[in-house]
Amino acid sequence: MPEPAWRALFRDRDFRNLWTVGLAVFVVRWLETLAVGVFAYAATGSAFVVAMLTMLRLLPMGLFGAFLGAAAERMDRRRALLLIVLSQMATSAVIAVLALLDAVEVWHLAVASFMNGIAWASDNPVRRAMIGQVAGPARMGVAMSLDVATSNGSRVLGPMLGGTLLAAIGLDGAFVLSVVIYLPALVGTLRLPKAPSAPAATAAPVLARIAEGLACVRQEPRLVGTLLVTLLFNLFGWPSTSMIPVIGKDSLDLGPQGVGVLASLDGLGSFCGAVTIAVLAKAGQYRAIYLGGISLYFGMLAVFAVAPDPLTAGVALMLAGIGGAGFAIMQPTLVFLATPVEMRSRVLGLLSVCIGLGPIGFLALGALAEWFGAPAATAGMGIAGLLALALTRRWWRHI
Repeated sequence: MPEPAWRALFRDRDFRNLWTVGLAVFVVRWLETLAVGVFAYAATGSAFVVAMLTMLRLLPMGLFGAFLGAAAERMDRRRALLLIVLSQMATSAVIAVLALLDAVEVWHLAVASFMNGIAWASDNPVRRAMIGQVAGPARMGVAMSLDVATSNGSRVLGPMLGGTLLAAIGLDGAFVLSVVIYLPALVGTLRLPKAPSAPAATAAPVLARIAEGLACVRQEPRLVGTLLVTLLFNLFGWPSTSMIPVIGKDSLDLGPQGVGVLASLDGLGSFCGAVTIAVLAKAGQYRAIYLGGISLYFGMLAVFAVAPDPLTAGVALMLAGIGGAGFAIMQPTLVFLATPVEMRSRVLGLLSVCIGLGPIGFLALGALAEWFGAPAATAGMGIAGLLALALTRRWWRHI
């Protein structure tokens, strides 16, 4: 009986190291997102501020994603990954020190969110491109399932840790733990072999390579459709996660620890969905998983927003997580499989740009939440996402 692909991947030392880096970064990302959201809402009472802080983690993708994708081809990716991990570690350390001195201001958290967003924008063209090289096209779907399962598993652990530490210790405890969690990522990166750039990649200017990546996308309908669906998710779906602390506190009357548990249920559903896809999904099902996943996510966001009690809200978030897992796994997988080898970093950088346009959704959601309240704004975004998906079928039907 042939060895399962997921088991063979974990026997590969390079994949294990890349997976370890991802695990650490993911846990810190969700831990800090929850901690920053709860702290900022307690300090300002503004749902708009909470949405903007989450938005700042996505903004660098839209601003720099294409440039980072092109630049990644010119660097040793191991060195690039090391710089990414060190920059995130240093940012968390600075906030930890400020928190210990009781000197943290909301603008400090805004700067930290933006800095970590730059590192997040590099993940697709650097770490995930390295995963693709290690796994190869035949195992890419399984590799992304494992990576997304890890990310979504961390969405269970991260918010729970963030909520618990905020309640028990304060913001300083959350960020000190972040620094500690980055240590395995640092070790995993140092254990990777050098990954020098291809000789051809060093010749062409960055802007010329970005233009070549855009031309590649325009000529491939599958890429156009995949990137369009990604854009819809990040305009109408992803921003709504920033409202979980607000809805949890105001509508469901939960404290920091309860909000952390509620936020973790989205991750729990995502983890279960990703593991199921890793074990059972076939290549012929990728399109259905991608489109069905985003549809389920939008629908369950609307249900969560109007849920009358924590149990209903938690079930809706779990189902949204399952849908989100299908979307998140197939997003880089479909892009990777539809892109020529020499273009992958560039097109994955453009994928980061589509993700990074999410701040438009955050601005809209933040404004709507201020005018109509977080529940109405979140429900409206979910319904608008379903409508936008239906209206753009002519472009994504080629996926």
